[in-house]
Amino acid sequence: MVTVAVDGNGADLGPAEVAAGASLAAARGVRVLLFADASRIPTVPEGVELVDAPVSIAKAADPAYAVRSTPEASIVQAARAVAGGRAQALVSGGSTGSALAAGLFNLKRDRGIYRPALALPIPRPGGNPVVVLDVGANVSCRPEHLIQFAHMGSAFAQAVLGIDAPRVALLSNGEEPAKGTPELKEVHERLSGDGGAGLRFIGNIEGTVAMADVADVIVTDGFTGNIALKLIEGVSGQTLRAIRDVAMSSWRARLGGLLLRPAVQGLREEIDPEQTGGAYMLGLRQIGIVCHGRFTRRGFARAIEIAAHGVEEDVISRTRTALQAAGALRTPAANSEHGDEGAAKAA
Repeated sequence: MVTVAVDGNGADLGPAEVAAGASLAAARGVRVLLFADASRIPTVPEGVELVDAPVSIAKAADPAYAVRSTPEASIVQAARAVAGGRAQALVSGGSTGSALAAGLFNLKRDRGIYRPALALPIPRPGGNPVVVLDVGANVSCRPEHLIQFAHMGSAFAQAVLGIDAPRVALLSNGEEPAKGTPELKEVHERLSGDGGAGLRFIGNIEGTVAMADVADVIVTDGFTGNIALKLIEGVSGQTLRAIRDVAMSSWRARLGGLLLRPAVQGLREEIDPEQTGGAYMLGLRQIGIVCHGRFTRRGFARAIEIAAHGVEEDVISRTRTALQAAGALRTPAANSEHGDEGAAKAA
């Protein structure tokens, strides 16, 4: 049975809601080691081991410093539990920066990785999710970083989503190879050649087709990816609210709304961010998941389940194998160029 270490502090609805999600996951066969403020959890759920860890660094202005200087913090204790073998995967609903810093300092970058990336499977109505990376770990990326992201995303889509030959695309401001920043142009050229060995690289795509059935993996830097993610979430949420408001605007609309309610509810569930469970921290030596702080127990349960699934499907090893086969791993000398301290600050 896989054990998942969970940081229960930092979530918008509090540790009790995270504990309730842990209980749901435990009932489905996942052992949970929960690090949280025990005074805020009335009852310890069955199948969950609670470690009292009241200190949270979710709001820390400098996550790297906070992780280094606050070993008693819940996210640090959870990450150390994974690094020490008490658990096999990490889940956090606190800040992304703290989770990444704790992951880098404790789980460590995998061999030959430049920078970890946050990979998020975004629900797509009527089809498989589309994996977007990076969605927030790295504000800026060099070409070699993006090339690694392409291979990591492809391996992830195969291992987790079961897609045999994922279509990999670069997010740009035009489909033509000459479009984009100088870095994107270089990445396009390299992925179209030997750098794309083992990839089903389809070139550039624009944001207008990001949610269409065009690509299975979309590669971008963390700055652009995070903005794109928030825009997708904001537009989808506003659209559903607009449909609801129109359906309640008159008695005729309400009558039609009653007929449409099952279909609209199905669509809402299909694009619900909680269905994905959160973003994977790819490029570390062990599985880490960062979820939205606003998740309910349902979302946290899903995050714990997909973390366990990632362990069972050996995502780490499969990603490393894909990078090695493509020659996309960096040399040991280059591997220590910045170190985990620099990578954590960049995140």
